[in-house]
Amino acid sequence: MGIVRKVLGLLALVMIGLVGPGPAAQAVTPVDIVVEDRAGVLDRNTLLPAVRAIEFYQPTKVAVYTYNGSASDNLNEEVLRFARSEHPEWISADGQKWADGLFIFALDPVGRHVGTYMGEDRKVSPEQREDIQNASKELLRDAQWTDGTIAGIQRGAELINQPWYRSTAFLVVAWTSLAAAVAGAGTWLIVRWRTRVDSRKELARGEASYSNVSMDLQITELNAGTIPEASRYGSTVLEKHRTFMAKYNTATGLSNQVHALSPKDLSKRGNLKLVRSYADAAAELDALDDVIADTNALLNRGSAWAPAWDRQLAPFRADLAAIEQMLSKRNAEGDSATAAALRSFRDETHREIERWTTGLSDGTITPETALDRLRDARTHLSELLKNHADTVIAGFAKDEKEARLMHQEMEDAQAGSKAKYGRTYEPSILGTVYPSYYFLSVPTFNSGFSSGVSSVSSARGGGGGTTGYGSSGGSFSGSGSSSSF
Repeated sequence: MGIVRKVLGLLALVMIGLVGPGPAAQAVTPVDIVVEDRAGVLDRNTLLPAVRAIEFYQPTKVAVYTYNGSASDNLNEEVLRFARSEHPEWISADGQKWADGLFIFALDPVGRHVGTYMGEDRKVSPEQREDIQNASKELLRDAQWTDGTIAGIQRGAELINQPWYRSTAFLVVAWTSLAAAVAGAGTWLIVRWRTRVDSRKELARGEASYSNVSMDLQITELNAGTIPEASRYGSTVLEKHRTFMAKYNTATGLSNQVHALSPKDLSKRGNLKLVRSYADAAAELDALDDVIADTNALLNRGSAWAPAWDRQLAPFRADLAAIEQMLSKRNAEGDSATAAALRSFRDETHREIERWTTGLSDGTITPETALDRLRDARTHLSELLKNHADTVIAGFAKDEKEARLMHQEMEDAQAGSKAKYGRTYEPSILGTVYPSYYFLSVPTFNSGFSSGVSSVSSARGGGGGTTGYGSSGGSFSGSGSSSSF
């Protein structure tokens, strides 16, 4: 680290010697922040502090506007329409430009568009507008709406009113011989800092899980010893338990390795992988010992059977509760026959759950029967979601090629076969007995459909920029553009 600082210091001295220090650049946080989150996708508690801390070169008002549109919308036209009706102060006195001192960041999470707009005294080149939008797109494609917005605004602050001696063109011309060294050293420092932060976070996660497992180790063994092996569910959970101690010993070995690392060692990428392996191993054991306890309590009708049963119902109840929000989204075909089937199933299943719970309580059904009925209901929901996927794909796709692309994204989401669809272990009896892709959940449906829409939009050539304000824009010619992600 000391060597890198010395290298960077020498490079800085060379740069100053070649061109002089240049005029001082101001560092000014936004004079005002207006958030119009009409799409309801932003976390204000995260967004506002982050934007307040961003430094511009000149006093700038930041406006954020989100709405749920469609892939065919002109976001520029929509932003202008909204400004004229809701925020006329965003527009210049003559009605032809954006107001001075203003920077607007706009987002359509459904239509998959992002736009940037500036007053005449804050405008940048078309290439720089594209740069600002691109800075947000990787996060937006991953549905990280708040972080993507922050990244776009941060990049805008770096480029708007940028001093000449900080411009990309100047640096390319003047410092070609130094750029590789500066970039390499800077990147090395950032990577090491980020790795150290991530390693500490993973270490804390591993410690919490490992501590829980260690404290409950004896109880876990007692619970496993009384699980009825004749039960289909019990026998499968016991199969998982037979490897429990081996996995615990592995986690213990990993714990010893990561605790032998120095703070400097935590900055290395290879050690981050080691710490993450420890955290994952401990978290898996922590979830499994809870499942072992619940299996014992439920199958033996122990004193804690009721909360154990509630935990088995929790993932299914969350799915049922999310159906209406899913169907209310744009392009969700909420008025279709498959949507009606989902709503009918939800309402009837709420009544069924009460009957299963009552039957467990009075002994008219066995715990195994209750689990069978829960499995069948979740399987039925999966089939209904697949049927509805056919409906929404038919409504959005323009041809068979687009439909195949969207179906593939839905299948990948359920299988968790791509990195963006990381599937996590469900800490329940059904989640232990059946593989993660066995049931299709509402969040997985939403993720697959969103990715399908994004893939189709990109295939349609939606990544290109749009600069006009549409037929309703009139003679308006404010600086700004939008593009798809």
